[in-house]
Amino acid sequence: MELPTLRSDRLVIEPVLPEHAERLRVLRATPEVARWWDPAPAGWPLNDEPDLHKLTVLVDGEAAGYIQFWEEPDPDGRHADVDIFLGPDAQGRGLGPEAMRTVVGYLVGDRGHHRITLATSVENARAIRSYEKVGFRRVGVMRKAARSHRTGVWEDELLMEYVV
Repeated sequence: MELPTLRSDRLVIEPVLPEHAERLRVLRATPEVARWWDPAPAGWPLNDEPDLHKLTVLVDGEAAGYIQFWEEPDPDGRHADVDIFLGPDAQGRGLGPEAMRTVVGYLVGDRGHHRITLATSVENARAIRSYEKVGFRRVGVMRKAARSHRTGVWEDELLMEYVV
């Protein structure tokens, strides 16, 4: 299914295009993003991952961030899971909640989800505040759920959900 272009007051969110790729790789490698995201695999974000929907967040026509989502296909467990990053220049301006609110609206209104989940480091206070502004609630801490690409140590993650 081809994804539509989504719009909010200050953002355009569209499927990742080849012309976005290099800028997104640069943003993902910045210290502000790389602290929370693993290094990009070869070919990212244009590599084929059929179950993952990839979107570019544009601010004033320039790639400023990235959102991806995955959907559980089993109707008895149906939900979507989302991830987001914004480059350093887009952080601290309310664009993260605006982007997430826009994608959540699409997932609920157009794709019929009643529950959206995400996981983030328990130490990522800025992201947690951003998600809470959108309406995500803390579910609980998943102990030693993700291995840090920086240290190799298993770290805790906070599971959050948005439920309609």
